[in-house]
Amino acid sequence: MGKATGFLDYDRKESQAIDPKERIKNFNEFHIPLSTEEQQRQGARCMDCGVPFCQSGMPIKGMTSGCPLQNLVPEWNDLVYHGNWEQAYLRLHKTSNFPEFTCRVCPGLCEKACTCGLNGSPVTTRENERAIIEYAYAHGLADAKPPMNRTGKKIAVVGSGPSGLAVADQLNSRGHNVTVFERSDRVGGLLRYGIPNMKLEKQIIDRKIAVMEEEGITFVTGKDVGKDSKPKELLAEYDAVVLACGASNPRDIKAPGREAKGIYFAVDFLTSTTKSLLDNGLKEGTFISAKDKDVIVIGGGDTGNDCVGTCMRHGCKSITQLEMMPKAPDERTESNPWPQWPLVCKTDYGQEEAIAVFGHDPRIYTTTVKEFKKDRSGNLKSVILVSLESKVDEKTKRRMMVPVEGTEKEVPCQLVLIAAGFLGSQSYVTDAFKVKVDGRTNVVTEEGRFATSVDKVFVAGDMHTGQSLVVKAIRQGRDCAREVDAYLMGYSNL
Repeated sequence: MGKATGFLDYDRKESQAIDPKERIKNFNEFHIPLSTEEQQRQGARCMDCGVPFCQSGMPIKGMTSGCPLQNLVPEWNDLVYHGNWEQAYLRLHKTSNFPEFTCRVCPGLCEKACTCGLNGSPVTTRENERAIIEYAYAHGLADAKPPMNRTGKKIAVVGSGPSGLAVADQLNSRGHNVTVFERSDRVGGLLRYGIPNMKLEKQIIDRKIAVMEEEGITFVTGKDVGKDSKPKELLAEYDAVVLACGASNPRDIKAPGREAKGIYFAVDFLTSTTKSLLDNGLKEGTFISAKDKDVIVIGGGDTGNDCVGTCMRHGCKSITQLEMMPKAPDERTESNPWPQWPLVCKTDYGQEEAIAVFGHDPRIYTTTVKEFKKDRSGNLKSVILVSLESKVDEKTKRRMMVPVEGTEKEVPCQLVLIAAGFLGSQSYVTDAFKVKVDGRTNVVTEEGRFATSVDKVFVAGDMHTGQSLVVKAIRQGRDCAREVDAYLMGYSNL
């Protein structure tokens, strides 16, 4: 440890965010990184504590505390402080395939479990990670490093989201020949089309994909396995197949008038904007537009916030975000102590932008849509909102949120975006491969394993666990790759 008193000597300092009213004029990332000198001071704040919860990745009360990748956080924080950027990158890359992604989209489980945050502000670990990986690219440390030897084994990875890319990266580094199949027109899956450009600029993905291609990985786009090709063809050609197709089956809202024109799933809305942005710079009107519309977003999670931020950039007339549950407390409660994940209210970038433009928080809690109203042409014109309250169901004894009679309110609305989460994998893939699924349509394996009920077929990511975080998907991909490698070679050094 280089500076034992760093956490006392230096205050937490983060990258500067561009003013909300200014940043909504485009879809670019909007944080201005710290200087190298300041970033090194932030590294000095790491306490080198005896029990670094930041890298634990352990479940506490059903929530993950610390990094699921077990990143060697104290090590590379100290190396950042000393300005040893090359070694910092080597220690970071040892556990993380894609720090350029996680430093931008991860909610920072490491920081929430930081010992320094127990009685003060946590270390800026995520931004230190970003500084390391960007230094690595700028100085050739992250250039392609193809494997010196090939095993002759062939693996097909179906899906190019974070878990599929992690599987491919790991198995290719072992010397196997890997082909990744992606049904969309571009590689990246959730990273490409599920996350808006202002959170993760797509050239960041392209940069890494170019490195992976140079290292020997083959990417095939526009290939929808299960529709365009039959599983038996892949199983005949490849020594192993990994399904990493995500949990892309969206949860719907059942209410009268659902058939009205102007109601979309969040993933379709976000995809249309990003695809149009990449194809034609949003100039040809090929996306679902929120411009000059009263918009309601159903769902209070990260995807809902991404919808809010995107609508603000479209130029919406108004924006309302509905959350079924009550507002979380602003600070930790006694029942939610460190190092548990903090169950507190977070105001994210999209909500900040709405507040800046419209003067109020767009979120309404304990509220949902009771009915969609449409005009004579079938277009959505308004919605009936209803308040919710928590009650115990007499039959199931489960606590549920139920409508409160007499609280209905009609509000104008021409666009609804449903961001209510996902139900699981899409059945046409699992049916085609004849793999066993559970009641949530997640592909079933033995506990802690990745081999499916079908020989030679493995699974990783959200398709295995259900909807989760990018960093957890990468963890799944790394662990799955190790099992595939052992299946093919009799052992694994991954």
